[in-house]
Amino acid sequence: MNLNSETIKKDFRRKLIHMFSEDIEGASTLHKYLAFGSLIKEYCAENWLKTNKQYRQSGKKQVYYFSMEFLIGKLLRSNLLNLGIEKECEEALKELGISLSELEEAEMDAGLGNGGLGRLAACFLDSMASLGIPGHGCGIRYKYGLFEQKIVDGYQVEIPDNWLREGNIWETRKDDKAIVVKFGGRVTPIFEEGKLNFKHEDYDQVLAVPYDTPIIGHNNKTVNTLRLWSAETVESDKELDFSFFKHGNYSKAVEYKSSVESISQVLYPDDSQLEGKILRLKQQYFFVSAGIQSILRSYMKTRNPINDLYKYVAIHINDTHPSLAVPELMRILIDEKGLEWDEAWNITTKTISYTNHTIMAEALEKWPISILKNLLPRIFMIIEEINRRFTDKLFAKYPNNWAKVNNMAIINNGKIRMANLAIVGGHSINGVAKLHTEILKRRELSDFYELYPEKFNNKTNGITHRRWLLQANPELAKLITKTIGDKWITQPKSFIDLLKYAKYSSFQDKIYEIKRDNKVKFAEQVKNKYGIVIDPDSIYDVQVKRLHAYKRQILNLFNIVHLYDQLKQNPNLDITPRTFIFAAKASPSYYLAKEIIKLINTVGNKINNDRRINDKIKVIFLENYRVSLAEKIIPCADISEQISTASKEASGTGNMKFMMNGAVTIATLDGANIEIRDAVGDENIVTFGMTAKEVMNYEKNGGYSSRELYDKDSRLHTIVNQIVNGHFGVPSAEFKNIYNHLIERNDEYFIFKDFDSYIKAQEKIDKLYRNKTKWEEMCITNIAHSGIFSSDNTISQYASGIWNARRVNIK
Repeated sequence: MNLNSETIKKDFRRKLIHMFSEDIEGASTLHKYLAFGSLIKEYCAENWLKTNKQYRQSGKKQVYYFSMEFLIGKLLRSNLLNLGIEKECEEALKELGISLSELEEAEMDAGLGNGGLGRLAACFLDSMASLGIPGHGCGIRYKYGLFEQKIVDGYQVEIPDNWLREGNIWETRKDDKAIVVKFGGRVTPIFEEGKLNFKHEDYDQVLAVPYDTPIIGHNNKTVNTLRLWSAETVESDKELDFSFFKHGNYSKAVEYKSSVESISQVLYPDDSQLEGKILRLKQQYFFVSAGIQSILRSYMKTRNPINDLYKYVAIHINDTHPSLAVPELMRILIDEKGLEWDEAWNITTKTISYTNHTIMAEALEKWPISILKNLLPRIFMIIEEINRRFTDKLFAKYPNNWAKVNNMAIINNGKIRMANLAIVGGHSINGVAKLHTEILKRRELSDFYELYPEKFNNKTNGITHRRWLLQANPELAKLITKTIGDKWITQPKSFIDLLKYAKYSSFQDKIYEIKRDNKVKFAEQVKNKYGIVIDPDSIYDVQVKRLHAYKRQILNLFNIVHLYDQLKQNPNLDITPRTFIFAAKASPSYYLAKEIIKLINTVGNKINNDRRINDKIKVIFLENYRVSLAEKIIPCADISEQISTASKEASGTGNMKFMMNGAVTIATLDGANIEIRDAVGDENIVTFGMTAKEVMNYEKNGGYSSRELYDKDSRLHTIVNQIVNGHFGVPSAEFKNIYNHLIERNDEYFIFKDFDSYIKAQEKIDKLYRNKTKWEEMCITNIAHSGIFSSDNTISQYASGIWNARRVNIK
């Protein structure tokens, strides 16, 4: 964009007056942010209009990415970067006495996701726009995010994440695009003109109102759309709602309105009870139905034949949550467009594709028939028919093989298996790392791979390097540009050009200085917020991610306790000072994970206040982990902890963000860690622990005893006993659940088995860090190889290998 500081200042003053009747001197920081954000949105509006218009006119295929989560983070800085006006805006604001960073702090993180699933979706949207791929996001506009985490006396406390408290300046409500979604009721088969049709009656209506957010491509004119749906009462229901009030039945009116709006109220309601399960299923159907109805409505305006839908539309479902896209598309094609089953099935399977993100059993969704049948009667009928036809096909191929058919059936044992539905109802299923995909093909989904080998493919996850380096680590970005030019911003594979500088001492010194400056800034933030002084010359050893037992934060903690025990015995122990940094949210109903958070904070409190160890180690737990916090932590990390039990992490993307910012990875051979090792070489990563094959062998054949290792290894014995004997100053029963998980339930994630290997890997890290030349060479090598993990590369593979979507250049 051709803007100068004078134009920006003039426009900004106009916005403040127009929105708040205020001048710069009298406006609050919040009002300045809202006015400035509104101005930036205005700057992209023309290209947003042009993009949508050219997509319609080009006849090119459009991609619709369905996801329950879009963890987009703050948008102000990234939008300025992608528009190419960051420098001009910073200059204009400075001349007005305003700090851009101050305005950034006023922006709330959008509460639209939890972890890697949602952040991946956000990275993919950025890359689609930056590559000119016609791609749009489809999700839910949650009024409240997952939750805001507070740490009180070491415990996680959840409070509502009211991220929309001050409104969302980036979104545009589109009342004219609203869609009616139907729940409940009854379906009656009727014959009309010699054809069987289905009449849906007595259903409850919910109005899905779209809110559109522009997704701005980097330095091109593409502006794609993230469409999020909000649940509201329809007009006729509002009249009904008013009649409740009119006749004095206030509680009934409020209850009815609340039941509708609850659908888009909160991300991931607690589904441990029946009401929560029903609400979660409502959420999934709500945005899937609204999204697909919207797609079909737009498609019909093109006047292309309905049978050619798959030539112009790709619907991608991100994990199993949107799997109802399969029967919903079938419903519309059959019930509303009048197609026969086989025609509709051909279109559906060629339109839909599916990404599997896990092999964890609890994440492969299954819905009780009783719930789905009552809530979505017509959808259930369609799933039942899909299952009947599919199992008939299986019995024809595998006569009398009941075990195989039962394993592959969509409906089995009173439940509907959503992963099976997505596989059968689409043309592609991809894993998100080479190991993950192989496990799916050879073990978890081997029967499906045998039946549909052509459907299976791998697309290793990626991250948008513009957010996670250009924006999050600007000084490092400047150095890279000064060294190899700026082509890496649009051609991330050119990161590899840095490799020739890995042994240059002058370049190593600059990399070191940037990292240390980042560490100093972060230490100041920790001191201001937590009152804890950390040493920027210590190793920043970082594990930040969702709290789950398989991610093994507790293994990390065991090493910390082991170091602490050594230091108590010998305060002069020759180790490099180390600061261990944790951040994670635990699901509110996941009590083991919440207990681990308490344990981390308890151990940290003990260590941080023990003067005997001369501040050799510190432990920090940062509350309320989110995108904007990650952007501050990752650029200052020396060590990236990627220590999940091998075979359990599908891919990981945090590992990629850390390596891109010059951290050295300590890792199990799991997920994308393997591909990082293959890229950087064994000498530039520190690996430990069992392989996936060894883990799966124990799981299949047994032979592992955590109690035996507990009895044999004095270090483990001491650490585990300290957890439950009051050593850390809390009642002995406080961490009994962790003890039972490790001893009585036989340590299902093999923490004890990998403990010794992990300790040795940590000792290796300590020795490597002391050799500054070697360490900086490792850091630079990691940065140089990180370009292959850009989501630009991943999306290029999706576009060509799954969606058959091509670039559209916006004129």
